Amino acid sequence: MKKFISTLLVLHLSIYVAFAHLGSVVGRVIDKSTKQPIVGATVVVADSKKGATTDATGFFQINNLEPNTYRIEVSFVGYSAQNQLVIVKEDESVNLEFGLSESQVQLSEVKVSASNPQHQQVISSLDIKTRPINNSQEVLRIVPGLVIGQHAGGGKAEQIFLRGFDIDHGTDIRLTVDGVPINMVSHAHGQGYADAHFIIPELIEGVDFKKGLYDTDKGNFATAGWANFRTKTTLERSFAKAEVGQFNTYRLVSGVNVLKTNQHNVYLAGEYNYSDAYFEAPQNFNRINLLGKYHGHLTQNTNLTLTASTFWSKWNASGQIPDRSVADGSIGFYGAIDPNEGGETSRTNVNAELVTLTKRNHVWKNQFFYSNYNFELYSNFTFFLVDPVNGDQIRQKEGRNLWGYNSNYSIGHVIGDKQATFNAGLNYRHDLTNGSELSRTKDRTQLLEAIKLGDVNEANVGVYVDETIQLSPRLSATAGVRFDYFNNQYLDKLQNNTKFKANAAIVSPKLNVYYTYNPNVQLYVNLGKGFHSNDTRAVVAQNGLEVLPAAYGSDLGAIWKPFPRMLLNASYWYLWLNQEFVYVGDAGVVEPSGKSVRKGVDVSMRYQLSKKLFFDLDANWAKPRAVGEAEGQNYLPLAVNFTSVGGLTLKTEQGFSGSLRYRYIGNRPANEDNSIVAKGYFVTDALVNYSKNRFSVGLSVQNMFNTQWKETQFATESRLQNETEPVEEIHFTPGTPFNAKLSISWQF
Repeated sequence: MKKFISTLLVLHLSIYVAFAHLGSVVGRVIDKSTKQPIVGATVVVADSKKGATTDATGFFQINNLEPNTYRIEVSFVGYSAQNQLVIVKEDESVNLEFGLSESQVQLSEVKVSASNPQHQQVISSLDIKTRPINNSQEVLRIVPGLVIGQHAGGGKAEQIFLRGFDIDHGTDIRLTVDGVPINMVSHAHGQGYADAHFIIPELIEGVDFKKGLYDTDKGNFATAGWANFRTKTTLERSFAKAEVGQFNTYRLVSGVNVLKTNQHNVYLAGEYNYSDAYFEAPQNFNRINLLGKYHGHLTQNTNLTLTASTFWSKWNASGQIPDRSVADGSIGFYGAIDPNEGGETSRTNVNAELVTLTKRNHVWKNQFFYSNYNFELYSNFTFFLVDPVNGDQIRQKEGRNLWGYNSNYSIGHVIGDKQATFNAGLNYRHDLTNGSELSRTKDRTQLLEAIKLGDVNEANVGVYVDETIQLSPRLSATAGVRFDYFNNQYLDKLQNNTKFKANAAIVSPKLNVYYTYNPNVQLYVNLGKGFHSNDTRAVVAQNGLEVLPAAYGSDLGAIWKPFPRMLLNASYWYLWLNQEFVYVGDAGVVEPSGKSVRKGVDVSMRYQLSKKLFFDLDANWAKPRAVGEAEGQNYLPLAVNFTSVGGLTLKTEQGFSGSLRYRYIGNRPANEDNSIVAKGYFVTDALVNYSKNRFSVGLSVQNMFNTQWKETQFATESRLQNETEPVEEIHFTPGTPFNAKLSISWQF
């Protein structure tokens, strides 16, 4: 590890040579209206292969330009392209600023660029601009190929399916918002639990994502992929929105600009949700979100962003019900065996981000974050299997303090005549839980037995370096390495406050190569190693063994624009895991299992049918299998084989907009020999909206054809109160029936 880093640094220092008599162009790209930086804009030197992509500050840099007059062109999805003529002189940098104005999305303007291609998020940018985000669940569905399901009321984190995974609540996808972790390590309900309900959908500016484990700055849980949700630094206008729907559903959301100048911006936002939902037992779901954000320029080249938010939710849940009870008519499709399930959770976040552009045009990002988190969940998966008298209700509970620091230093430079970028970074995260609990309870009031009770102390420090180099006008590569160290401690309150300890480290090399054949075709190869950590309570019991099971992956893919208004992204991928996570129904948690291998094909298409009509399609095939098991006995329970999402979106200049969207998940094995099958589903949603002046009214419909479907399913052994023997079969949570909701909003 040390030798590898030393070699990189020596290589970087020894060939960091800028040719004499060459010039450069540096500058920023901002939104003309809000004055905020545009992240990911494409900047090219016309009639040449040189270019760049703007970073988090809107900054770009193009080096090694011969003295001459150039036309610099800037474009970004949903904005009018701009160009400026510049005169580059010997040994000088020309400073530019582009202020882009929003415009109708035109897919023909999207370019496949060789410059910094691994940071392109063309698909995401298109989806944000064209696809309506109707609720908090849609936040996760922005990631192409990601399918979610809710199985314990609206307040619990969704179950996630991606790339042949049943990720449960986040064990193999790394989720962050503005760089703050969403995933919870060593969580009371399962490793990697990721509850994104504290994000207000109307405040999402963009989503950065990547499938696979190929980015050095992404550590724990980034195996199937990662996503970072960026919230708006300023509101274009203050707004208020009210929604009312079936099943006694109400929602109020508002955002107000408190201060808005060229140098400083402050806004406040809030959201309240209530719903009884469609279950026979009312859900009584309540959720409150509050957020405040400051963004300002401390100096011309230093930006500070401060965000504070708080979230609270409480709900009842019908839980998972067995097929046999619905079949014999003892309960309805939307009924419950134990109507006393439910929970309460809260989270308060503080986030400070400082971004500095140094005098040498280096970019230094620093971030400090803190979260206070509380969680309590009551579930009953097996009914009367364990306790025939009181029932099998369990309580999972914890209180948590989480804090951390992220830093990244980026240097744009040249190696010989090649443009390059060097990154070095540090990530630190520390979790302290108080009273992490798994207990058997009755009626959510009586404690019957404490199964687990203790405090978790888990720290993770990661360091990384990578180098991106433009090897030729068509070929670029990024090579890097990451080192992570974990220190795990567990205070077991059921064993006389005995403290257990473990630690481990892992090295994760990465390589990404991109070949841009022409402005319409780009090929890429991604190779990498990553990991997902294990629960502290599991690893200390094994003296630190298998704390950080490794994952190895590869992607071979292409981005292709066969027509000016069509964009295709396809990849063949492979992923090996040294240790699989498997859901355990009787405890309601995930536990480590054996090795696994997955391979598959992902296809995404974005097509602008006309100036106003857009079509999108994601199709994902996978073959997930356990390693070392006999053929026919090697299925991974609930791992998806095929998923597809897509739809049509209409956006007119007269104020009308709408969408018709579907999501499909195929049949999948629910146990190791595929003798129990989780049935797939096809559900269609629709939305129509009309805006005039600063008012808009909208109607959204979930499951417009009123399909009866099972949103989440598990093969669980359970026993009902009148049964003498247990039965293993599908237990499911029903998906929403036809559900209409009306919204009215006002901008001011």
